Amino acid sequence: MKILIADDQPMVLQTIKLKLQKAGYDVFAVSDGRQAIEQYDTIHPDLIITDILMPYVSGMELMSHVRSNEQQHTPIIILSTIGFEGVIVDAFKLGADDYIIKPFKLNEVVARTERLVGYASAKSFLQVIK
Repeated sequence: MKILIADDQPMVLQTIKLKLQKAGYDVFAVSDGRQAIEQYDTIHPDLIITDILMPYVSGMELMSHVRSNEQQHTPIIILSTIGFEGVIVDAFKLGADDYIIKPFKLNEVVARTERLVGYASAKSFLQVIK
């Protein structure tokens, strides 16, 4: 399973990357939204974890790009310091599958990742057997 992480905070990016690699995922980590769009278009990840506030392209713009260009549903987890209800609701309206407010617990990120990747795998399986 391929996971794309986009966050402009190097410590957050590396910490999540290492934890998910230890959990057995192929992880692609980028530090801005423009790189995230390029990686999404190249690797077609099974899941995306993105911050909202990033250089060049925001996490919301990344999510809009993904939702407008995908053939299958790619789960997206928003990971942000922004905890305002309006922003969270907007993220879900744009297509976020989950929203985690920083600071976060690494094991929680892994558990939510596993839940969404498992859901995506089951959904893909159901599409194949139809």
